[in-house]
Amino acid sequence: MSPADAAGGEPPAAGQGPAGSGPAGPGAGQSAGQGTGETGTSQWYRHFGTIDAPGHSACYAEWSVGIADDPDLLRRIDQWPHNKRQPLLMLAAARFLGAQISPYPDFRAFLDARWADVSRIVLTRATQTNEAGRCATLLPSLAQIAAASGRPLALLEVGASAGLNLFPDRYGYEYDAAPGVTRLGPAGAAPGSYPVLGCAVTGPVPLPTALPPVAWRAGIDLNPLDVRNPDDVAWLEALIWPEQDFRRERLRRAIAVARADPPLLVAGDLNDRLVALAAQAPSDATLVVFHSAVLAYLDAEARGRFRAAMARLAVDTGCHWLSNEGHTVILQADGSSVVPEMDDARLRGRFLLLHNGKPVAITGPHGQSLEWL
Repeated sequence: MSPADAAGGEPPAAGQGPAGSGPAGPGAGQSAGQGTGETGTSQWYRHFGTIDAPGHSACYAEWSVGIADDPDLLRRIDQWPHNKRQPLLMLAAARFLGAQISPYPDFRAFLDARWADVSRIVLTRATQTNEAGRCATLLPSLAQIAAASGRPLALLEVGASAGLNLFPDRYGYEYDAAPGVTRLGPAGAAPGSYPVLGCAVTGPVPLPTALPPVAWRAGIDLNPLDVRNPDDVAWLEALIWPEQDFRRERLRRAIAVARADPPLLVAGDLNDRLVALAAQAPSDATLVVFHSAVLAYLDAEARGRFRAAMARLAVDTGCHWLSNEGHTVILQADGSSVVPEMDDARLRGRFLLLHNGKPVAITGPHGQSLEWL
């Protein structure tokens, strides 16, 4: 999933992406070595361990560098399909099975003892990180859309996982625009009953004064997760990086919100399901289609189909489109760019938020920052 939160950290769905199809994966198309003598898989884990994880998970940093230097383990990982070799997927599978924070030799012993189970989880699960914190970076745009239309929102998320980002009106927010902090919360909800999403903001962010009303919420995913299913919830928790207890607590509170009013989640490929699901949105609400860290799991042809479908949907329904994507989620096997609108030297592992195709902000991959353009 991102230097801090994206590369190797966001999910390929089983055999595809969270809501699409096509081969992809960091290291895809890399030749062995590329001047380093390393295989693509080794480079992938070393990048995650030296660039992405440091400062966020010392445990994952050590484990990933250890794997990168472990030829026997790399040979085992390379027996999986390419898009199943993603660092976070493998590490989360081990955590799901009980791996604790430990030095690499202890982790390696755990893998030796449980390798068949790790492989089973990797091959049957996907890193469907459902980060509710991203609502903090989407909220200003959603509030602008609702205010301009004068109508409640109908939210449709592609790559929805368990649908936790479909509840921006049910969460609390703390926007830190030093020296002041803007706080928002759902009216009538008891403090502590909802997650509070912190976000550092810079630039002329149009912070709302109230949460926008939401009349309808739905999502598409290849394999939707059910917040009422204990195994699915355990998997969502396993995807949280080991030391990030604040994200784990935030996830649990977001799950409690979703359990009280589960959204409509449809299984399938986004290019097959989008138009029919959008047609179910109420006509007296403003439709917003949005996604985060999803397009990298589509190949160039599928991304083109999706963009064309969104253009037609905008003409037919007047819907809005919020795209929150980054270069480093998964590097493309064909060399194509997921975010052609901005170079990664400017993004530095963060995501680019576009509203109807126009760049409006640079966002932290887990919603931790928002830089308005």
